[in-house]
Amino acid sequence: MVLHCCFTGTTLHSLKLAAIPYFSRTLTSRLTPYYPRPLFPLAVRSLSAASSAATSTDEYQVVKPQWKAAIDFKWIRDNKESVAVNIKNRNSNANLEIVLELYEKLLSVQKEVEKLRAERNAVANKMKGKLEPSERQKLIEEGKNLKEELVTLEEDLLKLTDELQQEAQSLPNMTHPDVPLGGEDSSTVRKMVGKPAEFSFVVKDHVQLGKELDLFDFDAAAEVSGSKFYYLKNEAVILEMGLVNWAVSEAMKRGFTPLTTPEIVRSSVVEKCGFQPRGTNTQVYSIENSDQCLIGTAEIPVGGIHMDSILSESSLPLKYVAFSHCFRTEAGAAGAATRGLYRVHQFSKVEMFILCRPDESDSYHKELIEIEEELFSSLGFHFKTLDMASEDLGAPAYRKFDVEAWMPGLGRYGEISSASNCTDYQSRRLGIRYRPESSSSASPKKGKNAAPTQFVHTLNATACAVPRMIVSLLENFQQEDGSVIIPEPLRPFMGGLQIIKPKHIQN
Repeated sequence: MVLHCCFTGTTLHSLKLAAIPYFSRTLTSRLTPYYPRPLFPLAVRSLSAASSAATSTDEYQVVKPQWKAAIDFKWIRDNKESVAVNIKNRNSNANLEIVLELYEKLLSVQKEVEKLRAERNAVANKMKGKLEPSERQKLIEEGKNLKEELVTLEEDLLKLTDELQQEAQSLPNMTHPDVPLGGEDSSTVRKMVGKPAEFSFVVKDHVQLGKELDLFDFDAAAEVSGSKFYYLKNEAVILEMGLVNWAVSEAMKRGFTPLTTPEIVRSSVVEKCGFQPRGTNTQVYSIENSDQCLIGTAEIPVGGIHMDSILSESSLPLKYVAFSHCFRTEAGAAGAATRGLYRVHQFSKVEMFILCRPDESDSYHKELIEIEEELFSSLGFHFKTLDMASEDLGAPAYRKFDVEAWMPGLGRYGEISSASNCTDYQSRRLGIRYRPESSSSASPKKGKNAAPTQFVHTLNATACAVPRMIVSLLENFQQEDGSVIIPEPLRPFMGGLQIIKPKHIQN
């Protein structure tokens, strides 16, 4: 988000494009990813559902943005060298040259519009006085010509504004100066906790353990829903509920307000949070004949809860912990890491989300990762925290920490959590501001004398992604007799259950 991390693979279904902002579409499946978005979105091609091949006639139309972000174009222009370096470091496809070119054109047209408006007002003022009929007729003609010119220029201005928005929305957030540069392999270890568990027997992976303990049914789920779906059974159901309640309870102890969220949101809210519902390998499921999508993380609906609001400074920080089901296409995923529960289309997750003042976001980012580390340490996991490299941040994150736990059955570390500081990237798109309160005045100023509003900073962090937590628990706490020990912190949330035993050795 972030949901920035586990997003990867599925096959695009055949579809026909039509009109939900950017395009609308008739889908052959009930739920399917959006069609890939073109690199230069000033025009889009009308595609036939009959074939995925190029057609002989291409129809183009001008695209109008569905929403507008409060992007500081003057700052971008004044800091274009830094922005250009940032785009390169993040391996982004954003085109800064087009953004700057469109911005300069927009400023030029704005000046011309203002000039014509002033001339038209001057003509109108002249006509208020006594005039000869010939002079009045001359001014009428001049006013008419100015009006026609103004209408044309205002249309150009509107079009330029839309095109500038469309291009600028692809610019990524700026990057924290301490973020390592490069791809995922360049990420640095921030902290290493514990040591890998040692076993005196042959280790099983979670799929084998789940089969022997009768915890999962992947085959039936594949028949009912398709690949990468699953049924949880018996103690696995209690384990999921226990994990969720434990994570929510721990976050509430730390001052977070619990939420359950809508799991269907408008596609515009998905975009405002920095995700692309129509990217080449989109992770978002869209809903047929609507502008709605299934969420890939609770970050999206929680981010939207204060959309288009001005918050009081005294209400900040706002801390939420949200439970939701999440849906991801996992487009492009392949390999052993996709086996079993590791990478699935639907799962339960507990997400933390903070809205705060700009000067506090770095400290709250530290707080979020420390909460994650405390939670996973309390369960006895061996894990490492990574400071993710610039090319692996995703568009919204200013800085992102990932947590990777050791998974003995998988034979490697696997991501179980992340924590991102998105600064004002999301709030500028969602329209979430706050009004600073003057410390020098006993009563806050109002009206024209009120302090100007500022954009809040937003942060998100995963408290518990259930499937990968189950993978880690089963593989790390397996016993030689095939049973699995439940970590002590979870037992009160599982009716006191201490161990999951194979059915043949249960008392």
